[in-house]
Amino acid sequence: MMQNPPPPIPPSQTLYLNNLNEKVKLEELKKSLYAIFSQFGEILEIVAAKNLRARGQAFVVFKDINSASNALRSMQGFPFYEKPMRINYAKKKSDAVAKLDGSYVAKDKKSTKEKRKAPDQGGDAKRVMEKAMPMMGMMQGMMQGMIPPGMQPPVNNAPPMPPRPTPPQTGSEIPHKILFLQNLPPETTEMMLTMLFEQFPGFKETRLVPGRHDIAFVEFEVDQQASQAKQALNQFKITPKNAMSISFANK
Repeated sequence: MMQNPPPPIPPSQTLYLNNLNEKVKLEELKKSLYAIFSQFGEILEIVAAKNLRARGQAFVVFKDINSASNALRSMQGFPFYEKPMRINYAKKKSDAVAKLDGSYVAKDKKSTKEKRKAPDQGGDAKRVMEKAMPMMGMMQGMMQGMIPPGMQPPVNNAPPMPPRPTPPQTGSEIPHKILFLQNLPPETTEMMLTMLFEQFPGFKETRLVPGRHDIAFVEFEVDQQASQAKQALNQFKITPKNAMSISFANK
């Protein structure tokens, strides 16, 4: 007797990603996911883990369902590090979302039972991580546009450095098939920029400048294709503090 297929998972703010390239380092994976998904809306949290069971998988938590739905439709099958992403809505509500809508319940009962069963043990690593991740998610929800867990710079108690002066604009506004990118963060990689711009027709290549992390060039086949990408991604925030400035390269 044939079994009925399982019912579809209802839309939610949390996307479940799998078929991710397992060779990519965890920190680079989170940064790259943030770079390509933040164009669809505010991200509360990105969850990925190193353990064998969780490899090739991640969760992206948006602030609203519309953003998550747009991301799912647009990025389904996207070649992420040479592997097509498979995306679905998550089956369970994330703790970060539960904290926003007021439905979050602290997981105290299970921990209490575990302590009664084994009073001399401090709990296994899995329970520790389950407690740590919601706290990290709560910190994300407190500040709009904050970088997902694992992407924050290391804590530094030294007094803040004065802002660096903005470099002079050296690009052009005359259409050109090559775009000039400025104000890129230090962690920018060629792969991250490629994943952003290859969504547009006519994309050819990305070129970083040796010794300069803050600028790069992106080439398209014709001027019109470059103009479309410029219009869509100019002032796109690769990180909350770095809005990418795009102009046409000088002819």
